[in-house]
Amino acid sequence: MADGGTKTTFDIATVVGLIVGFALVIAAVVLGGSPGAFIDVPSILIVIGGTAAITAVCFSLGEFLGIGRVLARTIFHPSRNPSDAALQILQLAEIARKGGVLSLQGHLDSLLSEEYLWKGLSLVVDGTPPEEVEGIMRKDMNATISRHHKGASILKKAGDIAPAMGLIGTLIGLVQMLGNLDDPSSIGPSMAVALLTTFYGAVLSNMVFMPLAAKLERNSQEEELLNSVYMVGAVSIGRQENPRRLEMLLNSILPPAKRVSYFD
Repeated sequence: MADGGTKTTFDIATVVGLIVGFALVIAAVVLGGSPGAFIDVPSILIVIGGTAAITAVCFSLGEFLGIGRVLARTIFHPSRNPSDAALQILQLAEIARKGGVLSLQGHLDSLLSEEYLWKGLSLVVDGTPPEEVEGIMRKDMNATISRHHKGASILKKAGDIAPAMGLIGTLIGLVQMLGNLDDPSSIGPSMAVALLTTFYGAVLSNMVFMPLAAKLERNSQEEELLNSVYMVGAVSIGRQENPRRLEMLLNSILPPAKRVSYFD
């Protein structure tokens, strides 16, 4: 039987992308000859502290404090080839076709790593009507999707707020600069410090929050596809449909490059 299960993988592309992106920015700053000019503690406090505070206002405390788990999920996330999952489902469907649905009882323990599939087939083995199985699995899948979207929305909101906080910091710096116009020598340095908050906000938004939100949405789409394969398979097995029909149903939801040919 095709297995391997869902495994938590380390997304090296995310880590390498962040490291290389920041390395290029730092290199540009250093090659400019004045890296110290890009460090300003008040600007950092305004952008980072302000972004965190206003983002917290937009969500509940529990959702905001869970941002660490959200960030971790963009780097360490469960993944499985949907083609392998489809082949596993077809093999289980053949077993159920030959020995009846109850013959799957002995295979449930091997599916514990696939919690969503295990739950669906457990319902089928227990005699739950296929319509109820589909309803329960769809509700679970929608709840998972909603949770992922909530995590991505936190990152997106932080990405929207960071540039705004940068602009606020710039305005504060400009007001302070205009208050010292009697000292022309302070105008240049004051303008540089005022612009730093915009720089910090742009970096945080476009190099951290928005890319991570996009990655989280991508991971969510992969998990949704995998769960759809499991749901269609469990419901088809519950209805005791011909596995060849199940193969057609699975290929209708799989991307062209991931479609399977189990009976050919």
